[in-house]
Amino acid sequence: MAIDHINLSRIDLNLLVAFDALLAERSVTKAAARVGLGQSAMSHNLARLRQLFDDELFVRSPEGMRPTPRALALADRVRVTLSDIEALVTRADEFDPANTERTFRIALPDSVEMLIGAKLLAIGCEEAPGIRFRFYSTDERQLLDEIDADNIDLGIGIGTFPDGQVHHKHRLLVSDTYLCMFNAKKVGLKPPISLEDYVRLPHVLTSLRKGERGVVDDALEKIALSRKVALTTSRFVAVPFLVAGAPVVTTMHARLARIFARELGLVLSRVPVELPEVTISMLWHASYDGDPGHEWLRKAIVRASGKPR
Repeated sequence: MAIDHINLSRIDLNLLVAFDALLAERSVTKAAARVGLGQSAMSHNLARLRQLFDDELFVRSPEGMRPTPRALALADRVRVTLSDIEALVTRADEFDPANTERTFRIALPDSVEMLIGAKLLAIGCEEAPGIRFRFYSTDERQLLDEIDADNIDLGIGIGTFPDGQVHHKHRLLVSDTYLCMFNAKKVGLKPPISLEDYVRLPHVLTSLRKGERGVVDDALEKIALSRKVALTTSRFVAVPFLVAGAPVVTTMHARLARIFARELGLVLSRVPVELPEVTISMLWHASYDGDPGHEWLRKAIVRASGKPR
């Protein structure tokens, strides 16, 4: 399709930058600070955007500037367009890990931080001393919104990510199985644990969701059994200390369980009920596909995961 150069020349492409900032911040004041403008200038840009797209785009609400359906429909196309323009005017070979200063914002649960955090940090220190990592803990249900708002560069999660759109890219990092973990002295058992003892003992459940149900409960339900969950926590790191001090059992990812068992003298056992594999994957916005720095980050995470796919 031929480009209408005359019509396009009348459009200030900086308005797209303002639109993206408004979408990310949901505030005229914060959007202005994000792009280095005064509040009045950003308000003027918003008025021009409304005229350009013949839509209010953002309306006031108790939570801030709420995007209209038209704004949401434009959001991803604008983000990808801006990314393409940035890539066009930036030399790809300008990214030199050894001499680049940049901060990467990564959302991940504490269990994944334990598994790959140290290895990723070591890669950064060796190859890219100017690179800084900022780890965030975020609800997986908010992950897509955080990525779309450009509040994080990449998310790493356990299990299946919430349904995304075509601009949400993901990659499987590693698959794992489950193991039971308990204090043999506290529970008075030696591995392997029987199914009878497994359902008899109180359990510690780690879950990032509300409620007291996990994959174990689904598996037990299939064979008409159930368990008692004595404690539920969203913090994986706390679980081994809870298990070490009480007559309970927990079921967790095998790689993580082996680390905890080794450090705290706990025992491991196969799970006496069939469970599906657990996966760890990373998720990012398609607008970062061609970013050489982000590409380095993704490759570094694959290496840090230990089992590249």
